[in-house]
Amino acid sequence: MSTPLPNTARDALTNARAALDALLADEVAAERIESVAREMADRFRAGNKVLACGNGGSACDAMHFCEELTGRFRDDREPLPAIACTDPGHITCTANDYGYDAVFARWVKALGKPGDMVFLLSTSGNSANVLRAAEAAKEIGCTRIALLGKGGGDLAGGCEHEWIVTGETADRIQELHMLILHTLIECVEACLLSDTA
Repeated sequence: MSTPLPNTARDALTNARAALDALLADEVAAERIESVAREMADRFRAGNKVLACGNGGSACDAMHFCEELTGRFRDDREPLPAIACTDPGHITCTANDYGYDAVFARWVKALGKPGDMVFLLSTSGNSANVLRAAEAAKEIGCTRIALLGKGGGDLAGGCEHEWIVTGETADRIQELHMLILHTLIECVEACLLSDTA
């Protein structure tokens, strides 16, 4: 007979559901998803793109978000321009020459244009390289969208749009971030589909 784990799977799932319930209870959070999705659709129509960055698991979420825009989400449609800052050549070159705090800011400066949308993913809101990317995006004239946790940290209140989700641990925060990103894509596709209907 196996020994029960101190934190059971049911406890983990219950904790995840509580975090989702908190997000659902925040009416502003849901309204913001629809508002940002409409803005994204407008920017795509105008020829702008999405950039996304984050560290660790947040980098993986940024990459996942962008591949579902350039590839597909649920239905066939035209590809949408989106780039995640996950290229190891850029990251290691920039970190070596300018320090790790500069990796996202230099990338935004290289690729960002006025009207683009820059997604900044950080479970703490305190990552120096994400903060510097937000500053670079503002200088260029990009719209900044922050997905944060743990009260939002230093980035809270510093972008045009933000979600600060409930969660004590990075994994719970990242799960909600990915849910928000998936929901954004679904809503963007609905907006763009309505153009062709």
